Amino acid sequence: MTADLASIEHLVRSRLRSLRTSMGLSLDVLAERTNLSASTISRVETGKRTISLDVLIPLAAALQIDLDSLLDLSNDDDVVIRPQPSQSGERTTWMLSRPTGSTIALKQRIRPSSRRPQQRVHPGHDWFFVLEGRIRLSLGDRDIVVERGEAAQFTTMTPHAITAIDDDAEVIMIFDRDGHRAHTHDDQHAPSPPRR
Repeated sequence: MTADLASIEHLVRSRLRSLRTSMGLSLDVLAERTNLSASTISRVETGKRTISLDVLIPLAAALQIDLDSLLDLSNDDDVVIRPQPSQSGERTTWMLSRPTGSTIALKQRIRPSSRRPQQRVHPGHDWFFVLEGRIRLSLGDRDIVVERGEAAQFTTMTPHAITAIDDDAEVIMIFDRDGHRAHTHDDQHAPSPPRR
C-alpha cells in the first residue's frame, strides 16, 4: 500500500511540474496564481512536501486541469480503439474515443432525408469535419453548406442541426460530454426517414 501511495504521489508531482513547464509558467508566476509560495510549489514538485488538497486544488485550477485527470491512474496499455458501428435512424455512428473521457470523438455516416431536422440547443461547442459528401448545417435561420475537406465549429446555444445533401455524407465530430448526450438523445428519438 505504501509503495502504491508513493508511486501515485510521484506521478502527481511529475504531472504538476510537466504542466507548469509546458504552459511556460515559472514558480513565481504559478505562486501568484495560486496564493501559494514558490518554495511550497517547488517542494511539492520535488517531493519535499506532502501533497494535500489545500495545495492540489489551487494548483489544479491554475494549471487548468481537474483533479480527476490529475489523479487518473489508468494506464495506456491498450491505446487502440476498435470502433463498432451503431445504427440510429438515418445515422450510423462509430465511437472514436473512450466513453470515459471529457471529450467525445466519433465518425458518423448520414443519409439524406426529405424531412428538415429539428434544431436543438445545448451547452458547449460542436466541431465537425466532412470526410465525404456535403453537409447542410442549419444554424439558427441560416443554412450553411460544408463541403468535403471543410470543417465547421459553432456555439451550440444557437439552434442547430446537420443533414446530408444529395447523397450519403461522412463526418468526424468532436463534442464535450454535454454535446454528446444531446446528440445521442436526438438521434435515438428522431423518427426514421421514409424508405424510398
